[in-house]
Amino acid sequence: MEIERDTGMHTRGGVITERNSDFCCVRIRLPAGIITPTQLSGIARITEEYGAGTAHLTTRQTMEIPHVKIEDLEALGRALEENGTPVGSEREEIVNITACPGIDRCRLANIDSIGIALEIDRKYFAKNMPVRVRVAVSACPNSCVSERLCEIGITGVRQPIRNPGLCTGCGTCVNFCKEGALFVKRGEIVLDRQKCIDCGNCIHICPFHIIKGDPPAYLISVGGRRGRHPMPSRPLVTVRTIDDTQAVIDMIVTWIYRKAWDGRLLGDQLDEIGFDSLKKSVLEKILPENIVSGPEIS
Repeated sequence: MEIERDTGMHTRGGVITERNSDFCCVRIRLPAGIITPTQLSGIARITEEYGAGTAHLTTRQTMEIPHVKIEDLEALGRALEENGTPVGSEREEIVNITACPGIDRCRLANIDSIGIALEIDRKYFAKNMPVRVRVAVSACPNSCVSERLCEIGITGVRQPIRNPGLCTGCGTCVNFCKEGALFVKRGEIVLDRQKCIDCGNCIHICPFHIIKGDPPAYLISVGGRRGRHPMPSRPLVTVRTIDDTQAVIDMIVTWIYRKAWDGRLLGDQLDEIGFDSLKKSVLEKILPENIVSGPEIS
């Protein structure tokens, strides 16, 4: 006899019991924090009808409807589905994917962070995992979405290519570099590769467009954590293509699903579950010419 699985609203990861257990807070799925005016109006209506008339904007680019009565959960879930903003996730699963504005509107962006986030959301949102997995995509090392404090982080990087013969020595890039990686020596501007973190800012800021750059690349890191003992993630690999980026994310998700232990944060068990083995597998799968060597961001 097949056992029927309970799929009611109260079993969903985005439904969080409040301090007063007669009420729940319901988290919404908003990949990359994007919402249309129509959906926003719908949230306002739903909040008035099923909540207490307020919504809460979270740090991970989602919204919550607080103070929902237990008996209203099913109706609320249907209303959210119809609005195109379904219930989110929060438990041991892949939770809301976050992203900075990226090349859509940020002048410092190196990659299409929103497009990447939406694709990861499409493939993996709410996938059951042994640990909670946060994924964030930042279009440059400014890390506006703190991707290196997440279980999986993607950072857009770009190595600068300087042409000293054409450089006017105006010093704009020197003044703008936040890493102190550019300096003047004997009247020429010199790049210190040991200090450079491949943010690409000098490429964007050069008033004469003399500083060029390699095509944007994708630094993928694993095992970051927030909370009471925050810790940055470990760099895994930097790849040149979006296809390789997706392939590496697939490998990481499978590795976490098969290897990680529940009850502990991923960052606390990286060595036990074989981070080095994961890295070796990734390097064997990706073509050598599609792997970028360079300084690691710490």
